Amino acid sequence: MESETQNLYQQRLNRYVTAMYNEKPDRIPLRIFAEEFAAKYCGYTNYEVAVDHELQFDINRRFAVETGIDAIQTNSVVNWFGMQKAIGWDGITFPGIGLSVNDINQWSEPTTDEEAFLKASEYDEFIEDPTRFLVTHWFSRFTRHINPPGGPVTFEHNLSFINGLMAYNLFFNTWGAKTVELIQAGVVPAVGSVLKAPLDLLGDKLRGYVNLCYDLHERRDKVIKACEALMPHLLNLVLGGADPERNIPSIIWMHRGCIPFISQRDFKEIYWPTLKPIVEELWARGHQIIFYAEGKWDQHLETFAELPEKSIIFHCDKTDIFEAHNILGEKFCISGGIPNELLSMGTEEDVVYRCKQVIDSVAQDGGYIMDASALILNDAKIENVKAMIDFTLNYGTYSQSGASLSSLEEIKKISKPAPTEIKYQVQKRKPGVCIPWEEKRNELPEFEGDEDLARKVWEDVDSMGYGFCWVNLTW
Repeated sequence: MESETQNLYQQRLNRYVTAMYNEKPDRIPLRIFAEEFAAKYCGYTNYEVAVDHELQFDINRRFAVETGIDAIQTNSVVNWFGMQKAIGWDGITFPGIGLSVNDINQWSEPTTDEEAFLKASEYDEFIEDPTRFLVTHWFSRFTRHINPPGGPVTFEHNLSFINGLMAYNLFFNTWGAKTVELIQAGVVPAVGSVLKAPLDLLGDKLRGYVNLCYDLHERRDKVIKACEALMPHLLNLVLGGADPERNIPSIIWMHRGCIPFISQRDFKEIYWPTLKPIVEELWARGHQIIFYAEGKWDQHLETFAELPEKSIIFHCDKTDIFEAHNILGEKFCISGGIPNELLSMGTEEDVVYRCKQVIDSVAQDGGYIMDASALILNDAKIENVKAMIDFTLNYGTYSQSGASLSSLEEIKKISKPAPTEIKYQVQKRKPGVCIPWEEKRNELPEFEGDEDLARKVWEDVDSMGYGFCWVNLTW
């Protein structure tokens, strides 16, 4: 990286982290989740981006460099036709394949128990051993060609795993290389690892939302135990992919944990008690997380205020950003608050007016990051998104100089609780493990060499298989 670009990257990283720690940088950071908008900006269709995984990274980098923003997600749309259809995912439809070339990805989920990937009668089996359940039941139901135990081992069945794993490795190897390219261009990767709330995951990828609504009334105890069974695995995943330098935050996509999707009782008794300990443990290990609060979360703001100071960045979609600032602003950084409807249907003057309103009310003391309310799709007007960016670059400057790298390190040294292990019911398989070494060892002859060397190799390889299973579920 050339020294000029390296300095630019360091300035942007300092600015981003300073704001996330609820302090005042030299100016308001711009962190844009561009999604399909990046394709539109660069002159590509959504179809071209869906099938070309390298293009997904390149258009985001180009958009960020040309507009001068500080941080962006490394990949524009994340979902890649080559990987997900190689594995055989049935629940996603891509633009240009059954849809118009400029539509966005469409997801479906089960609405009856017969369609569910986890049947109502299988809760106990899932709770006892979630990883085994994924391999023996979930994959065969979530994909087109993978068959359940006892089913025919067909040509297509075998290739779903072979091609799926090859495409999976290609995609994530590319992700690593493209992250380096983004940094070398002077742009900060906006987020690192991903978390989902246990109750959201149960609804999104196991039961389906409709089935989950019935379960909350008819088998509530099973729902609670299933969410508790998911907790250690979700913590393992988000920690495993978190930034080792502890600069880039993780992110949680908060789907349906707010009213009207679930009740206040469901939130207080299930959603929050199975999410809060994960967030607290992340923070205890030095990692912040963006609460990407899709929808309207006003009724839960007081609850979020229970979290340790500076542990989260709260993103406002439909939540009243001014109320969020009043309740959370003393403890946490706030981001977002520029409605996507305005970017799509408003004028440049409308966008500037809203940006000024938010900056004047929320950002005066620092601790604010400019972004749209939600992921920016290709219905947004290019001139409106540029108006949001250009106005912030010009108007969002603070009078004081920005934090230096040394002062930034001091900011990050604030007191944190000691890490602990999340307590959970005993499962047959620990988080991070598919086949324990103790089982594998029984298949092997006596060792003449150092057994610990073989053990380490096995555990490293086995953890990759574990990651493949759980990343597919949590996608």
